[in-house]
Amino acid sequence: MELKQQDDSVFDNFELRLNENSKNFLRETAKWAFILSIVGFIMIGIFVFVAVLFIVMSSALSSNVSPFAQSGLGTEYISIVYLVMALLYFFPVFYLYKFSRKMKSALIEKNTEDLTAAFSNLKSHYKFIGITMLIVIGIYVLIFAFALIGILI
Repeated sequence: MELKQQDDSVFDNFELRLNENSKNFLRETAKWAFILSIVGFIMIGIFVFVAVLFIVMSSALSSNVSPFAQSGLGTEYISIVYLVMALLYFFPVFYLYKFSRKMKSALIEKNTEDLTAAFSNLKSHYKFIGITMLIVIGIYVLIFAFALIGILI
């Protein structure tokens, strides 16, 4: 037995309107999103700066003097890690920035297309964060499983 989905839902029959409280909440959310995105861009800049610093350190210091030589990690690897972190951090920050700008524009100009674009960017922000979180949790589960197998063997 197949369930049929209704073509007309209750939401298709009316236009959603934002009251003044909702607009104020969205306006404040856009301001905070902008602040967080600027801080995020600054953090990305710091990651890139540290990566470049490690690259310069690796060329200036011999491998015997490197503070990471004892751990077996070269400064090149540390710089690559920082660059990858900066790259991964860029996308959610950029989506958050675009959300804040589009939401501000939508509320000022009462533009439905900007409002839709703002929510699309917010969705992309959370989707990226969610997928990243699932990947990290998966890596933690694998590490735990291998550690447990290592202990038992």
